[in-house]
Formats: sequence, C-alpha cells, structure tokens
Amino acid sequence: MTDTPQNVSALPRPSAILELFKPITWFASMWAYACGVVSAGRPIFEAPGLVILGIVLCGPLVCATSQAVNDWFDRHVDAINEPMRPIPSGRIPGNWGLYIAIGWTIVSLGVGWLLGDWGFYATCVGLALAWAYSAPPFRLKRNGWYGNSAVAVCYEGLPWITGAAVMGAAMPDAKILAFAALYSVGAHGIMTLNDFKSIEGDLKMGIGSLPARLGVARAAKVACAFMALPQAAAILLLLYWGHPFAAIAVIAALGIQLLLMMRLLAAPAARAPWYNATGTGLYVLGMMACAIAIGASD
Repeated sequence: MTDTPQNVSALPRPSAILELFKPITWFASMWAYACGVVSAGRPIFEAPGLVILGIVLCGPLVCATSQAVNDWFDRHVDAINEPMRPIPSGRIPGNWGLYIAIGWTIVSLGVGWLLGDWGFYATCVGLALAWAYSAPPFRLKRNGWYGNSAVAVCYEGLPWITGAAVMGAAMPDAKILAFAALYSVGAHGIMTLNDFKSIEGDLKMGIGSLPARLGVARAAKVACAFMALPQAAAILLLLYWGHPFAAIAVIAALGIQLLLMMRLLAAPAARAPWYNATGTGLYVLGMMACAIAIGASD
C-alpha cells in the first residue's frame, strides 16, 4: 500500500495543513493553561503577554505538533478509519507530513524558550510525550492505558502547572498540583471516548486502544469512571479547603454529566462523539471553578 495517491500536488495547501493540525483539539490544552493562570492568583493584566504566548504555545503549536506527528505515524490506520484525512487522501503528499511535524516541533521549542525555564522544560516534556505517543520505538498509543495517560498529562496537567508557574507560582502549591493531577486522570476517560471512532482500524493494525482492547461496553464504563471519580475527589478537596461555592458548581456539573453518561452507556459507540460535545463542556467548566477558587484564596 502506498502512503498517498499519485495524482497530487507536490506541495500541500495551507488548508490541508490546517486540517492536519486539527484546531478543534487545541481547546483542551489552551483551557488547562488558562486554568493554571487563574489558579496562580495573579491578575492577568499584570502579564498579558505571558498569558497570550502560553495559550498560543499550548494550542496552535504544541497541540498542533502532536496532531501532525500522530497523523504521520497513523497514516496507514487513517487510510482505513478516515481515508479523507490530509495524508492518506494525498492532500499532504510524500513526506510533507513528517517535515511539518519536525518543523512545528522546532518552532514550539523556540516559543517555549520565551516563557522561561518552566515554559521551556514543559514544552520539551510535552513534545517528547507527543512523539513517544505516536512514533516508534515507543508508540505508546499501542496500549490504551499508557497512551491515554500520556495524552491526558499533555492536555491537562502539564499546561495547568505551566500556566501557574509562568504566572509566578514558582513551584505550584499542593492545591494546584492536586487539581491538575485529578483533571489529568479525568482526561484519560475523554481520550478513551475519542478512540471509539477508530476501532476498526485499531483492530486491523494491532493498536490496543481501550475500545479495541476491552470492547465497546466495558471501555465506555471505564471512561465514565475515569471522568467521574476525579471530579468527586475534587469536590471533597474543595470542601476540605473551604470552597463551598466552587464545590457546589462542580457538583452541579458532575450531576448533569452523570445523567448524560447514562444515555452514553446505552449506546456508547454511537453516542461517544455526542458525549464529547456535551459532557466534556461541563467537565472543563468544573476545572475553571476549581482554578478560580484556589486562585482567589491565594
């Protein structure tokens, strides 16, 4: 099987490159960075440049790089699951997918350096995990437990801690670390739901995503548990640390999610995209409620 059709342009069009970068996926890490900024307790107007630069780094740079890397090393799987993606369709021909991934990695490192030590080191870790997730010899995505953990850390915990550190938290305190960790665990479930769309190709190509490894019904239950339990723990911590209003907000968000999960579990394969478009929004609102609470208490 060839990587791309023969009758294609020698250079990729900007629209194909943008599609390769999957802008819809940038939101999670950008939002997590914003949560970190808010949780640091420093007024945003004191360092607007750091806020904007960090959001750009997390979304259009590091996250976009991870998408390009993943699409390049998954091009044969995508030829089965999503043949109209830019690389298997030939709209990004030859080795251009790899060149773009390498180039955007270098650009990301340069911008990360502008955010100081924390920003640069976090960028290095995030990019290393992005390549390890998709590329041999590690290719962490072959195991849904490890692979989804790496993505969850990159999308939630790492940007959150970085946002707090860049805004002057030096070494983020226990509250920041706790919520960043909890919402990273929860993101593992979101990643599992995202894998439902690629079951056919995963099974054929030997990729052990949780839906392929556990089956649709069991994977859906695992995803729901991963999403719900960390939020329950966050509620307990908010109450323990004296933030009842934030706890109520997270309780309300989780309560609605549980109702949505019941509908999801009735037909997980068909409704996974629907849940990601509804329940995930409530999940990230809870994140911000936690960030506001601990930021206001500093």
